[in-house]
Amino acid sequence: MKIIKFLGVVLSASVLSSCGGQGVSKRELKTELDSVSYAIGMDVARNVKTSVSEIDSELFIQGYMNVLDSTNILIKPEDGQQILSAYFQKKQAENMKKQQEEAEKEKGVGEKFLEENKSKDGIKVTESGLQYKVLKEGTGPKPTAESKVKVHYHGTLIDGTVFDSSVDRGEPTEFGVGQVIRGWTEGLQLMPVGSKYKFFIPQDLGYGARQAGEKIKPYSTLIFEVELLEIVE
Repeated sequence: MKIIKFLGVVLSASVLSSCGGQGVSKRELKTELDSVSYAIGMDVARNVKTSVSEIDSELFIQGYMNVLDSTNILIKPEDGQQILSAYFQKKQAENMKKQQEEAEKEKGVGEKFLEENKSKDGIKVTESGLQYKVLKEGTGPKPTAESKVKVHYHGTLIDGTVFDSSVDRGEPTEFGVGQVIRGWTEGLQLMPVGSKYKFFIPQDLGYGARQAGEKIKPYSTLIFEVELLEIVE
């Protein structure tokens, strides 16, 4: 593991200086090797902070110095690797469990929202579970799954967080009706050109268990206001 291989480098300069009671070194960078050494320390520190949230720095230094001096080593090298492997496996399992719990919570929140939303004025529900409200009814033709369309849209989560918006960008977008999430593919085919609908898309018609970008978590219910501008020939 890359992080483990370089752990000895992370505090090497500070270990040596702190052992002399001087604290962390504050040397200037005068040579190429100085800069390389410092940059390696920065890089490893960033990785360690990301991957290891809890570490006893005194024991880290003790282990470093014991191996460096080949004295008073408390753990056999082969046992050390097993300890690290077991630790990171446990952490991975804990993280996966936490992510699953968060996903299930997100799914439940979305289901509750849709259950309450479907009884509101103007909300229609299709057989698939897609919910929509007509904001403006157009008079043009309806696209098919094979059509290419130009639309303006504004996408949010149920808490109002905006995750994508051609309206905010000030420029409509074009795409194939059959090349987007299922909720869009179904919903667009309900719309005559010139219409503006609001779609409430269940997670199974959206991205399902997948994370989509930074803001759309697994099992997220999505809300879109969509204006169908034209069917592109």
